[in-house]
Amino acid sequence: MDLATIVGLVLGVSLVALGMILEGNILIYVSLVSALIVGGGTLGGVILAYSFRQLKNGVGALKVAFSKQQEEPRDIISVLVSFAEKARREGLLALEDEAYQLDDEFLKKGIQLVVDGTDPQLVRNILETELDFLEQRHAINRGVFEKAGELSPAFGMIGTLIGLIGMLSHLDDPDAIGPGMATALITTLYGALIANLVFIPLAEKLRVKSEEEILVREVMIEGILSIQAGENPRIVEEKLKAFLAPKSRNQLDEEQETEGGAVGRNAAT
Repeated sequence: MDLATIVGLVLGVSLVALGMILEGNILIYVSLVSALIVGGGTLGGVILAYSFRQLKNGVGALKVAFSKQQEEPRDIISVLVSFAEKARREGLLALEDEAYQLDDEFLKKGIQLVVDGTDPQLVRNILETELDFLEQRHAINRGVFEKAGELSPAFGMIGTLIGLIGMLSHLDDPDAIGPGMATALITTLYGALIANLVFIPLAEKLRVKSEEEILVREVMIEGILSIQAGENPRIVEEKLKAFLAPKSRNQLDEEQETEGGAVGRNAAT
């Protein structure tokens, strides 16, 4: 579970609601007309822009925004280095059993291609093509929320115009001026809130998650090709660590030192 997403959403909604309460009666900010204009207009515009299949995938991507990253690059590097060591000792065919035990389909496919003796350039082309289409699917899923974030303020302004028209059409009735102005302002408020507190942040979170997943896949591709080339495991490790930030490299080194110390103690006993 990605706590940052949950904390950010709950904190934002809570503080905005608290501000409304401190300003006075929170019920003055409730308007069914405004909600229908902003919600209905945004929903209709998004449905018009995408197919139902794309909308379904976009909504399904919400679980990605609220879930923690499954694969850390440094964990993948450790796996690939262990594969490089085994391939160097026993040959590439020895990785066939390891490939079947992998949960990640992308890494499994890459290792199987290497075991089958596929040309290195063809291996790169196949994996990079799959990565490109993965990025395109992510962009479409993210685009659903970006479009909603783009449309909701616009429909907030449309609601403002509707409220002003209603107000101006009843200038002879002072009692109708207040509700008309309220609809105008509350609709703008709804559009701005839902865009900047929900849709735009979720789209940005999906973009960040996509970049993290693509980085992991790029590490896999480079590691798979290095294993196929028969490179020294130490060289493979140093090459893949170049994908990591300095802090992550240090964490990987510390984990390896800890594991190495544990192995040494076991051997001594």
